[in-house]
Amino acid sequence: MKNELKFVELFADGSCSGNPGPGGWGTILRFGTAEKELSGGAKETTNNRMEITAVLEGLRALKYPCKVKIITDSQYVFNSITKGWAESWKKNNWIKKDKKPALNADLWNDLLTELEKHEVEFQWIKGHNGHSENERCDALAVAQTEKYKAT
Repeated sequence: MKNELKFVELFADGSCSGNPGPGGWGTILRFGTAEKELSGGAKETTNNRMEITAVLEGLRALKYPCKVKIITDSQYVFNSITKGWAESWKKNNWIKKDKKPALNADLWNDLLTELEKHEVEFQWIKGHNGHSENERCDALAVAQTEKYKAT
């Protein structure tokens, strides 16, 4: 009998002060009752890069293939994956339909690679709307943004 994939919830959010500017990302991984918080940031980045990085780093932290529900407030991340935009950009050498280069191709490429390892479902939620895990991810991301502002 085939092994069942473990179900993990991945909550993710990004933050940036200025765009570009110092930024941070926060991720919560939940497996049953166990949770792990991850965060990081960059001195010079954009909000969209931090939103992608939050999901990417959460997936990278998984040690084996899982069934993952990714909850994000980023329409950029949600639409780029669920509507197939990122896959299309990759197939077209990171050029969009309007013939302009796709932004953040490095991160999209890495994210698409990580997504292939798992069974993934995306859920978009409205940000700053009282969703407890989203608020915690936001707090992690903002703390990293503040840390990078100070350097």
